[in-house]
Amino acid sequence: MVENGKGFQIFAHILLSFLIICAIAPFILLIMSSFTEEQTLITNGYSFFPAKFSTYAYEYLFTKSAAVVRGYGISFLVTLIGTICNLLFTTLYAYPLSRKELPGRNIFAFYLFFTMLFSGGLVPSYLMWTQSFHIRNTIFALLIPNLLMSAFNVIMMRTYFSANIPDAVIEAARVDGANEFKILFGIVLPMALPIIATIGLLVGLAYWNDWMNGLYYLNDDRMYSIQVLLMNIQRNLDSLRQQAQSGGNINTADLPSTSVRMALTVMGVLPIMIIYPFLQKYFVKGIAIGAVKG
Repeated sequence: MVENGKGFQIFAHILLSFLIICAIAPFILLIMSSFTEEQTLITNGYSFFPAKFSTYAYEYLFTKSAAVVRGYGISFLVTLIGTICNLLFTTLYAYPLSRKELPGRNIFAFYLFFTMLFSGGLVPSYLMWTQSFHIRNTIFALLIPNLLMSAFNVIMMRTYFSANIPDAVIEAARVDGANEFKILFGIVLPMALPIIATIGLLVGLAYWNDWMNGLYYLNDDRMYSIQVLLMNIQRNLDSLRQQAQSGGNINTADLPSTSVRMALTVMGVLPIMIIYPFLQKYFVKGIAIGAVKG
């Protein structure tokens, strides 16, 4: 029995090591490709051991260093504020829905579910945000539309509260004279750190990777987040390459199109790769508890 168990552990370690390599290898290939000379990429394709290294893709990007730094700053600001506001609104909606004694609970739940099934569509939403709320070319254009609160996140947090916060703890706090806000912020939220970290990570990723809001609601390049800026740089590169292929006075060798794509991806994903390990334990715990008790 012990030998069988040891054999299974060896097999599991080998399998997991293989899966880890499969997960990490694309990122390594991505990074190496971003440091590969453009012509080498075109001739030899992607390689873990490129024949010729080059930093020209990053040099090309950082010719726009002021715009890149500003884009990173806007992305960090939007991600931070948006994630905090999303968690606040999600919590304030989910906690009352988790309490069975809430008056009109079914009505509030219906409003929540309704938004998951029906929406006005892109054009009415655009008209509403730009003509009624006037968020065009403001920071609110990156914060509010589509991302400020998600019905799915509310349901996930409500389910966590219902399944993992004992009613006895809340009743004991009420007996001791605690009001609802003190119960929520002093008792419930400290017990709900796994789901808060899980939703916070998902929301933060959504804000960081968002470029649709910038595409729809921004035409002032001073307000571009890093994703919108990188997309704009890539679009300009594609336009220059098309001009060169059409007989324009442009040398395509000076346009590191392929390597720049790799560098753009590295710059976009690097902050998330740095932050994720610090939140991983909460993320895994929140997902596991949701899977078992949800």
